[in-house]
Amino acid sequence: MTKPYEQPKKPELLAPAGSLEAFFAAMEKGADAVYAGLREFSARAKAKNLSLPQMERMVAYAHGLGRKVYITLNTLVKEGELPQLVETLAALEAMGADAVILQDLGVARLIRDHFPGLPRHASTQMTIHNLPGARMLRDMGFERVVLARELHLDDIRHISRESGVEIECFIHGALCFAISGQCYFSSFLGGHSGNRGRCAQPCRRHYRYRQNEGYFFSTNDLSTVDLIPDLAAAGVSSLKIEGRMKSAEYVASVVEAYRLVLDAPERKRAEAAARAKEILKFSFGRVPTKGFMASRTPTDIAIPTLRGATGRFLGEVKSVRGDRLTFETKDRLFVGDRVRVQPKSDMAGKAFTVKDIFVGKERVKSARERSIVTVVSPFAFKAGDAVFKVSSETAFTMSENACLKRLDAVKPGKIPCALELSLAGETLRIAARAAGAEFAAEFPVGLLEPSTTSDMAGVLRAQFSRTGETPFELLGLDAPGFPSVLIPPARLKDIRRDFYRRLGEKVAAGVAQRRAEARKRALASLVPPGHPRREVKSEVTVRIEHLRDAAILRQQGVDAIILPVSRANIHQVPLAARKLRGDEGRIIWHLPFVIFDADLPFYEEAVALLTGQGFRRFELSNLSHFPLLAGRDVELSTDYRLFSLNTQAIMAWHELGVTTSTLYIEDDVENMAVLLGAPVPVRRRVLVYGGVPAMTTRVAIKGVKGDAPLVSDRGEEYEVAVRGDLTTITPAVRFSVTHFRGRLQEAGCGSFVVDLSQAPRERWRPILDALARGEGVPGTSEFNFVMGLV
Repeated sequence: MTKPYEQPKKPELLAPAGSLEAFFAAMEKGADAVYAGLREFSARAKAKNLSLPQMERMVAYAHGLGRKVYITLNTLVKEGELPQLVETLAALEAMGADAVILQDLGVARLIRDHFPGLPRHASTQMTIHNLPGARMLRDMGFERVVLARELHLDDIRHISRESGVEIECFIHGALCFAISGQCYFSSFLGGHSGNRGRCAQPCRRHYRYRQNEGYFFSTNDLSTVDLIPDLAAAGVSSLKIEGRMKSAEYVASVVEAYRLVLDAPERKRAEAAARAKEILKFSFGRVPTKGFMASRTPTDIAIPTLRGATGRFLGEVKSVRGDRLTFETKDRLFVGDRVRVQPKSDMAGKAFTVKDIFVGKERVKSARERSIVTVVSPFAFKAGDAVFKVSSETAFTMSENACLKRLDAVKPGKIPCALELSLAGETLRIAARAAGAEFAAEFPVGLLEPSTTSDMAGVLRAQFSRTGETPFELLGLDAPGFPSVLIPPARLKDIRRDFYRRLGEKVAAGVAQRRAEARKRALASLVPPGHPRREVKSEVTVRIEHLRDAAILRQQGVDAIILPVSRANIHQVPLAARKLRGDEGRIIWHLPFVIFDADLPFYEEAVALLTGQGFRRFELSNLSHFPLLAGRDVELSTDYRLFSLNTQAIMAWHELGVTTSTLYIEDDVENMAVLLGAPVPVRRRVLVYGGVPAMTTRVAIKGVKGDAPLVSDRGEEYEVAVRGDLTTITPAVRFSVTHFRGRLQEAGCGSFVVDLSQAPRERWRPILDALARGEGVPGTSEFNFVMGLV
């Protein structure tokens, strides 16, 4: 059972636990809480992650130290995975997990309706970046919001103080180049979605812009040691360290460093920060940056000349002979150290443990810095490839076997119970509340002699707090009006043992029954498979960029258009209103998925102007948009950025007043067909053509303009578009499944979206004709539609 949250005097220090070793490192170095993933539904699928039995013991171990464990279920869930998700949620609630960190509103809905004992934390993957978004989640029952990493300290302070919900911020570790939750780069290249925990990190690769080459998308590591007092003063509840893919050594160093700063008295903060920075040098991270916290226009987040590999740079491979690599090491190197070699090309690096070191012809156990060393590698590399040390044999570590042994010794967590005792004649009555159940028992005690103590509650509390091997811990004991009597110690001991035994039987049966009933109700609530009905009449909605192109409404096969709520378009609305009269119902206004608090007044005025002109249809792409439109007589639809990968999510949108949902852009035909045929009261539409915004970022790309594409080592081209302080990177190859129109209609799709906002005007008609005929568009990609979303 989770104890009610109490705001700490200082922020919680939250550490990653991607492995058992990292979990124990975090505990030993003083983390207040950890976040850990299971082998399913984790946004770090490549981490070791943990089994449910291991997680249960981790929760018990942490609770025994007064710490917390949050479970990351922060991926998007396919329809066929919902039954397994229900089983997982039931198990997590039963073990007393302190919260679930989630991205998918389908997960949130199941927890709300069937597993209310699990507090909900909104993942940074939900792209919450303003005050209305945080308040929206508060009103939906979330206890905590993990903010986007693109916010300045002033923004964080504003949201933290005004939102009425706990705020969590990342303070250290790897940064995503793209705005979290909105990256489709990895998925576009091979179906490995970052929103499904399988990012292949294409941002760490090498690219070319005109004659310049570099790591344009590769970010440095966030490090905010100097800002910790400011974050605490801002009212941030939890300070989060990134790194579920990182080693136990990394976790130990980073937790130790930030614990030192958090605990330092004000007069010693500077000294603590200096010491912490020295400790962080052993965390094997990248070059540090304060990110957007210290500046709205930081210049040090991504530096193209720096390789993006994590770890301490040792040097470049000078020569390769067979399986032996020779390089000059910039740091001491020991047998047992772990190194990763990053190819100069855009291929992923590979790591291995150093088993042999040669200096000249001599085999040594260690080598000094600036030595020319040769190591044996199990992988093939080339001269010019970079070598990084990612962990040290001499650093903190516990073996996996030692961790398993320690975990096996952990007993399941104790169940808090509250007792009330009373005495009637010669009968002692004990009433208990534990794990949502109530139980009472009576025990004969005979005729008792008077006692000299006036604190009978204290005497009884001392006896009943000895719960021993029982599954209970005494949370509280009341004995109102209990007379001062002397109960023989031996008899009271027998009563205590008998009572806890009977309470255990009662609670165990009750917990098992309630868990089974909740699981059964949750499974029964899942939307049953539907029977696809072919849509004969279908609607085609065209997305365009400019209001001046609204005349496309007159073209054959165009039923409606989607326009962005932009300053240019809003400026033209009063002038265009007369021409558009009568067509207001055919125009959908799209709100951008990023609206920082400073920009909210414009969008509030824009919505008022549009509704005043008779426009009623709006497309939302972020949770913060719902408050913007609250109380207005409007028709709401969701863009694919508000994820609809399962029917529970679609039903969540329905509960928020949505009538139409665009299915997820990364989805495949198999899952999409199930959603299209499902009996849910929301119209579903499918994007069948458009550019895929591989990454949308607030990070300025140094030296890159939109006049030429970025090109990968594989020859793939990416267009760069800058609008305001956001940059979008789009593959030159467009996405199209127009040739699957018939198949989609057979599955039940009656609404198609064609995104022409990035297509030349001369291509508009051919693309629309291809859809009308059910033919393909040459030179396009099917994305994950056939290949499958992993």
